[in-house]
Amino acid sequence: MATEAHEAAAGAAGHSAGMPQLDISTWANQIFWLVIALVVIYFVLSRVALPRIGAVLADRSSTITNDLAAAEELKQKAVAAEKAYNAALEKARADAGRIVAEAKAEIQADLDKATAQADVEIAAKGAESEARIAEIRAGALESVTEVAKDTAKEIVAALGGKADARGITAAVTAKLKG
Repeated sequence: MATEAHEAAAGAAGHSAGMPQLDISTWANQIFWLVIALVVIYFVLSRVALPRIGAVLADRSSTITNDLAAAEELKQKAVAAEKAYNAALEKARADAGRIVAEAKAEIQADLDKATAQADVEIAAKGAESEARIAEIRAGALESVTEVAKDTAKEIVAALGGKADARGITAAVTAKLKG
């Protein structure tokens, strides 16, 4: 009896010993459920998950394509705007140069006009001054002549002689002429 109990325990241990996946008697059942699980996974992936992933990838692809197209369009607009800016800047520089040239010409014309007017005024004042100087000289010459006549009369009178006005005038005039 002890041996029979031992053999029964050993037989039960033989069946329960080891991994159940490696037991040949349950392989058909395991293969059946493996096929069922794979078919369910395939249908879930092909009908639910993969279309969603494909839609997300398509959206991303279209978004990237649209963004690249928009970026290219904006780049072309930026290049066009830069060209327009450079053209406007060049035109502004040309206009500024023209305005400066016109202002210089206008200032030069005003300066020439003012210089001519100043020259006329200076010439007029110079002529007036020369006339005054000539008048002063004439007045001085008359004064010198008068003083010379008076002095000559006084000298002749001091020396004891009597001077004739006509003689003194002729002598002073002759001496002044040279």
